[in-house]
Amino acid sequence: QVQLVESGGGLVQAGGSLRLSCAASTSFFLTYAMGWYRQAPGKQRELVAQIRTGTITNYADSVKGRFTISRNNTKNTVYLQMNSLKPEDTAVYYCNARLYTGDLRKDYWGQGTQVTVSS
Repeated sequence: QVQLVESGGGLVQAGGSLRLSCAASTSFFLTYAMGWYRQAPGKQRELVAQIRTGTITNYADSVKGRFTISRNNTKNTVYLQMNSLKPEDTAVYYCNARLYTGDLRKDYWGQGTQVTVSS
């Protein structure tokens, strides 16, 4: 079982920045792909960014060039630096830890942190 604790959400004006952090309680942090998802009211949860066990990353098209995902394997923490925020980035952001085992995958989720971008 992996527990994920997010922090760093809040209210910011359009064009501003926020950094989200997610601390994972696992001795095997290196083996997990870490990601951030978001869910806006009335919408499905969507992938924002993911970083694999090395430095391979992928981003949603809507955040490319504005958001950066990174991980610190000595601190068991993943970060999401969000710049040039837009009102449409408003959502609850969830940290995800994913373990791939062959064709199977196991997901763990944080409790979510609210990000609100005012226009």
